[in-house]
Amino acid sequence: MTSSPDYPALPSHILGTPQPSFGRVAPARSHLSSDAERVDLNGEWWFRLAPRASAPLDFISPDDPPPPAGRITVPSHWVLPAGRDRGAPIYTNIQLPIPLDPPFVPDENPTGDYRREFDMPSGDSSSRTLLRFDGVESAFVVWLNGVEVGGSTGSRLVREFDVTGLLRPGRNVLAVRVHQWSAGTYLEDQDQWWLPGIFRDVALLARPTGCLDDVWLQADFDETRGRGFLTTRVDATDDAFPLTLRIPELDVETTFADRASLDAAAPLDVGTVEPWSAEEPRLYEASVTGVGETVRLRLGFRTVRIDGDRFLVNGRPVTFRGVNRHEFHHQLGRVFDEEAARADLLTMKRHNINAIRTSHYPPHPRTLDLCDELGFWVILECDLETHAFFFVDWVANPSDDPRWRDAYLDRMHRTLERDKNHPSIVMWSLGNESGTGQNLAAMSSWVHRRDPGRPVHYEGDYTGAYTDVYSRMYPTPAELQTIASDQGDIFGCTPAEAARVRSRPMVMCEYGAALGTGPGGLDWYDETVESSPRLHGGFIWEWRDHGLEHRTADGTTYFAYGGDFGEQVHDGNFVIDGLVLSDGTPTSGLVEFAAMSAPVRLSLAADALTVHNRQHSRGTEWLDIIVESVDDEGRSRVISTVLEDVPPGRSRVFALPTDATPPAGGWLSARAVVRDATAWASSGHVVAHADHSADPASPVPAAPAGRTRPTRTDGSYPAARFDPQSGELLALLGHEITGGRLELWRAPTDNDRGRGAGSFEIAAPESTPRGLGMVPAEPSEERWRKRGLDRLRHRVVAIETGADTFVVDTVVAPADKAPTLRVRYEWSALASDEPQLVVDVAPSNGWDTSWPRIGVHFTVPTSWHTVEWVGQGPGESYPDMRDGAFLGTHRATVAQMNTMHARPQESGHRSGLRRLDLSSDDGVLRITPAGRRLPGTGGFTLSRWSSHELDRASHPFELPVPERHHLYLDDGVHGLGSRACGPDVEPRHALWPSARSFSYRFRSM
Repeated sequence: MTSSPDYPALPSHILGTPQPSFGRVAPARSHLSSDAERVDLNGEWWFRLAPRASAPLDFISPDDPPPPAGRITVPSHWVLPAGRDRGAPIYTNIQLPIPLDPPFVPDENPTGDYRREFDMPSGDSSSRTLLRFDGVESAFVVWLNGVEVGGSTGSRLVREFDVTGLLRPGRNVLAVRVHQWSAGTYLEDQDQWWLPGIFRDVALLARPTGCLDDVWLQADFDETRGRGFLTTRVDATDDAFPLTLRIPELDVETTFADRASLDAAAPLDVGTVEPWSAEEPRLYEASVTGVGETVRLRLGFRTVRIDGDRFLVNGRPVTFRGVNRHEFHHQLGRVFDEEAARADLLTMKRHNINAIRTSHYPPHPRTLDLCDELGFWVILECDLETHAFFFVDWVANPSDDPRWRDAYLDRMHRTLERDKNHPSIVMWSLGNESGTGQNLAAMSSWVHRRDPGRPVHYEGDYTGAYTDVYSRMYPTPAELQTIASDQGDIFGCTPAEAARVRSRPMVMCEYGAALGTGPGGLDWYDETVESSPRLHGGFIWEWRDHGLEHRTADGTTYFAYGGDFGEQVHDGNFVIDGLVLSDGTPTSGLVEFAAMSAPVRLSLAADALTVHNRQHSRGTEWLDIIVESVDDEGRSRVISTVLEDVPPGRSRVFALPTDATPPAGGWLSARAVVRDATAWASSGHVVAHADHSADPASPVPAAPAGRTRPTRTDGSYPAARFDPQSGELLALLGHEITGGRLELWRAPTDNDRGRGAGSFEIAAPESTPRGLGMVPAEPSEERWRKRGLDRLRHRVVAIETGADTFVVDTVVAPADKAPTLRVRYEWSALASDEPQLVVDVAPSNGWDTSWPRIGVHFTVPTSWHTVEWVGQGPGESYPDMRDGAFLGTHRATVAQMNTMHARPQESGHRSGLRRLDLSSDDGVLRITPAGRRLPGTGGFTLSRWSSHELDRASHPFELPVPERHHLYLDDGVHGLGSRACGPDVEPRHALWPSARSFSYRFRSM
């Protein structure tokens, strides 16, 4: 792009102007695979770091000695790994680490100087040479052999410079100065780490005579006839002709003699093709050969169209069951690692994720190759966010300032041009959280002209003035229902504007914030999306935690978040917000999302199985759907296998055999598994499951027929021992098991601490605007702490003892305040080998907040190291996050029972407990819930740390060495919600004070 005439000649450091680049800048073009020569300039470079941008330039000429400061690997970030006296990473969400003073930046501007020497052979026949930088944060200036080549901003975007005539045979010197802060910083205020440096590839590209500067093969699909059509667009000089297009698998070979014949060519009918979709990502190898080079591409034939309020690919509506994905590695930052990227995408596919929004910039181009190959619907987003201007009510926001127009258009040009050949990309996104204004509208207008075959997305266009889909982030299900209907107010819209956005497909670009344990309530969203064809799903925020691997002074490794590097301005652990941990370990939140995103939905009853095929275009022929009868020991037998194909979008009911009734205490289980191995899953991989069972009802333990005269005043019984003063358990069945007292507290989750939306404890969704609940309202954690739920106090009212009974009557008060609870613990059968505990809880009047949990807390020796249970599993589950768990017999070590988040918090609850076996080398303790209870309400948590120890720690290394393990037998727990950046716990999943009675039997085996 050329400089605007409104600006003087740009200074070489490009720090105080909105202009995106200067110098010998080459036009944006596709990222292509070519047989032309490429010189890789990655590797070891000379490097020095200065605290200001005004350091002397004394390293750019071949005659200058290299800077003495040291070496650096390219690509990398100079602040990683931390602790090398090269500055430190900084994490912010909305606020900037520099003053909001556009377009200027402070003089205190860390500046990295790079130098690379390389040799060029003599006799180079290239007509031109391009120097390509795939990613540099945030602004850079380049010199080649002492000549200033140019400079650029746009950290996550390719920039090529034409360096023809500047290379010499033999030794050459390339010098690059990189500034951490620039005018471009104001356009890159994404929720992520600030990580300066040359972090993507650097290369020299030979452009031979007759080269192909750009190739775009637009492969469309006619779904009515099943035929493919190809439009060939090539940017080349006349000496590149003739051009030959080949698609060997389709027997296509056609030649364009000259520019005129290419420009006049109608779309080529290539015959019957298999269309590309995220479910069946069919690719065809193609090549375009000119006089000077051959370019190779992989084609996917597909057509994207909007029909009213439907988003269609190949004529069928798409439901996005996707994630937002930053490009991030816990050790490398944003440096691309292809093996890690492929592992990311394979994990997504195995968890039924079908779509990716590239938040909030284009990823490394190889990532999109993998998306084409494995199959994902992709919304590709431009490298643009000006979120900091939110704090000043968007005053001086660059989005509506004509001085920034070139910068905005330049970023969109480079985004679209690089990646336009990818069939996985079905929508272009202008950026994220940048307010609104004329520059965004100009970007959209250009995209519509350049690529009318793909719609334009931007969430900040609340009134649908210049985009094609209506997008919202973190809407509540109540707001979604309003959008799906034809009446009611829509956020930010007049009635006429509301009618306009309702005429378009609706997508949630962000929802279900996955900070810490959670998110809860995904079933609420799934039910709502399924209820209306206008709603096309959305993208979880987000895929991965962004903890950076770091070490304490004693060498303990942990995942660091905002503030851990001494940043003056930061946003804490808000960067720890993924469905997988920083190292890629899946969480139960991912398993839950996999259940919500299942390609087929199974519903199981005593006599029938319903199969609902939710796929875009594929039947169920690739799946085996198996129904089994399972007994309470986990033994199973197959009773039915579904062989009939269910077409996409259809449901069918299959009768089960008359002998399908499971044995007493057992259940029915249905699984949909991959029949034949795929590129992303082995044969037998489970994509969906369902259970059917009547919740078992154990007999209520018999109370003593009558009170006997106290006979055991020392609290000692054959099966147990108690403190005669406090009534606490000291030993059980010969084991050092202690406690057994009521607990209401859990270590707050990130969602418990959040205030993203309002509170449903104070106002219901249906009675508040947009279903947000009461706004503003303090987080659940604050409500719980103010009422003392973390500081329960116990007062013994009476202790009654009998021949084999021990009864403790207590008053429990949060922080010794009203309201209170009357709690009665009745131990019976203490002379037998199967003692029983009944807990009766009666709350007083005056409770005005939910409870985190209601249960009893025991401590057990650390020698109890493994656990087996019958119930929901194998992962954790909560009232609003339990679809990903299934009924079965599960086993784990105590260490595996909790998710170790970067900030410790509540995790590890297992719902629907039927039997629990704790094991040590000396034996097994079996715990069985007794009495009748609501299905799925009973559960347990087993942890190396108590809720209070987890609550006090900010990082895992701050947790104490466990002296005891902690067992919580819960009659109920509060849901999770996603209030860290979304709605509160749905009222039906909230735990409100009520009278409770629950019981357990214990047996040593």
